[in-house]
Amino acid sequence: MKRKSANRGMICFLIIALIYTGCKPAPVIKHNGEKDLISFKSVEGVSYTEISRRQKNGLSFTEDGFQLEPQWKLKFVSDDSVSIYSFDKKAFLNFPLTRGYDSVFNTARTWLKLRKMSKDSLVFEVLKSQADSIDTRGAEVYMTFYANNYIQNVLHSDIATVRQSSRKDSLFISSLVSRANSDYKKAFAARQPVVLVSKSPSVKVNKWKAEGDILNNFDTSDDYFNPSYSITVNKADANFSYSFSVYVDDKGQMYYGKPLVAFTEQGYEDDYIHHSKAVMDKYLISNLQATPGKTLNMTHTSLINIHVEGKKS
Repeated sequence: MKRKSANRGMICFLIIALIYTGCKPAPVIKHNGEKDLISFKSVEGVSYTEISRRQKNGLSFTEDGFQLEPQWKLKFVSDDSVSIYSFDKKAFLNFPLTRGYDSVFNTARTWLKLRKMSKDSLVFEVLKSQADSIDTRGAEVYMTFYANNYIQNVLHSDIATVRQSSRKDSLFISSLVSRANSDYKKAFAARQPVVLVSKSPSVKVNKWKAEGDILNNFDTSDDYFNPSYSITVNKADANFSYSFSVYVDDKGQMYYGKPLVAFTEQGYEDDYIHHSKAVMDKYLISNLQATPGKTLNMTHTSLINIHVEGKKS
């Protein structure tokens, strides 16, 4: 099931990149003058794979647990075309490449600035844009690519290995885990989200599935950043429908979060919370087995969304 979110879309756009901290920075390629049009002729035909996305601080995770996950695979075909792998089409597709001045270019609905280019690697910085305006100062978020030939024949490695999280990421996530497990209200998104399994034939669970396409830069991070579950309770005492968030701690215990609907009156909100809490206590806690979420193999408290419907027999 595809879900749209303006806030999430902006977050994904701004953090679709990173710098690989182990690389020594190299000067931006020169084009016979700072304001010349950028050219990719020197690397045309070279197949690159994105191996990291990091913020300026070197981390690939944000405070709320969002991971800047490398996804792009590309090859420059010409100065006005780039071939990018489409995960939904399972094939490389050619996208127009609009070149600007001072190493700025646009492709696949994204404005980027070249920071490094060689036949072994590329580094792009994501640029903030709104309507017809582009902030060339950058979003301080970077994408690093390695050539497939460099990974295989120079590093003698593979994509999974070079994409492994850094020690800095591990220490950062460890600090978030300690905080979340001591206070469940400080939960953060789990890279491997909560798994809900029904223990009763009358209770059905279905996890929503995010779909990546060109419109969202093939992003499927909602699967873990905003995990949502549809639950149907058959043979309930009454017909009902509620949507609310739930904290699942590192032991698999469930705690009520807040309603996921808007209210115009305080009295109606109080009534909604009272009844939806009762539904969680009576039908969900007793009939669901919750396996807590994990990030970098560390179990921790995380927040999930529940959409539960009761059907009276």
